[in-house]
Amino acid sequence: MKIKNNVYYIGANDEKLDLFESQYKVPNGMSYNSYLIKDEKNIVLDTVDKSVTDIWLKNLKKELDGQEVDYLIISHLEPDHAYNIGILAEKYPNMKIIGNAMTFNMLPKFFENIDIEKRKVIVKDGETLQIGTHNLKFFMAPMVHWPEVMFTYDETEKILFTADAFGKFGANKEGDKWLDEARRFYIGIVGKYGPQVQAILKKVQDLNIKMICPLHGFILKDNLSFYIEKYCKWSNYEPEEEGILIACSSIHGNTLEAGRYLETALKNQKKNVIFIDLTRDDFSQAVAKAFQYSKLIVMSSSYNAGVFPPMENFLNNLKSRNYQKRKVAIVENGSWAPSAGKTMKNILLEMKDIDIIEPIITIESTMKEKNKKELEELSKNI
Repeated sequence: MKIKNNVYYIGANDEKLDLFESQYKVPNGMSYNSYLIKDEKNIVLDTVDKSVTDIWLKNLKKELDGQEVDYLIISHLEPDHAYNIGILAEKYPNMKIIGNAMTFNMLPKFFENIDIEKRKVIVKDGETLQIGTHNLKFFMAPMVHWPEVMFTYDETEKILFTADAFGKFGANKEGDKWLDEARRFYIGIVGKYGPQVQAILKKVQDLNIKMICPLHGFILKDNLSFYIEKYCKWSNYEPEEEGILIACSSIHGNTLEAGRYLETALKNQKKNVIFIDLTRDDFSQAVAKAFQYSKLIVMSSSYNAGVFPPMENFLNNLKSRNYQKRKVAIVENGSWAPSAGKTMKNILLEMKDIDIIEPIITIESTMKEKNKKELEELSKNI
């Protein structure tokens, strides 16, 4: 599919996939993007996952129309993009491989039978490569989200190829929206590396960009400032909007009942609130929503002198993704020795710039009138 003068999309959708990276639910499957620039030399930008190899090869063959592949640019070596490097190298023995020093340090760990020395073209940060009428400029983007990642800017067509950055979950389908699945993708896949994302955004901020081509999700053409603004917020760990996430983990339903009571109280206060049951709702969506909103309320049962595992897992995932700059309220439940509140607070205090709203509300087994008043008071003050 032609996307610009002599630039083609040759990627494919895997609509059967249910879990991306064996952990993220993808009810709409997943897209694996790959691109071809046709010029005096033909350049492929990344391959695809093994699940869509046949479709990708068919797309490549169609657009090449009998010509050879002269160069392969490796933006990212993760297997969902790099699986077919060996197949392409075998099919086109004269094909050169463009990457950075880290690319070629890592490549033998995946492919031991490729003659790298004969093929490699090492590029550095800011270096350009003229291939026919297309002038390509390379920007290193280490730890966005692997150490070898790099962006490629086509100065001729004003296209920025961004590896996993600006990608989203889901197969590419007409009518799909970007924001929610892009947020969930960013927080889950890239979220730990905010400073590194900031660094690459600064490198490319002065480029004249007409199109962003990621390795997952839509090709972005219109209103690019919207997408870039979201990435700036996410990578700065700033809330997107004023609002409250109630994240609840309940064993027998009593904490859940209190959580729903609090949700209603907040809605009565005209607060922007969303409720997530950590035992049933999509976990990656819970983590993403925590980053979306300015405030968080964690409510959990006590468990084994600690906290119920779904909540512990949730908080540790926030911590591992550098969750910060938020106000957090804590509600615990325990029948004989409530321990969830202290455990949750200790995990939260390991995070940066977390303002814990005191006091911790303690429910003993079931919600009492006293607890209802405390929850109503919290709904007014948070």
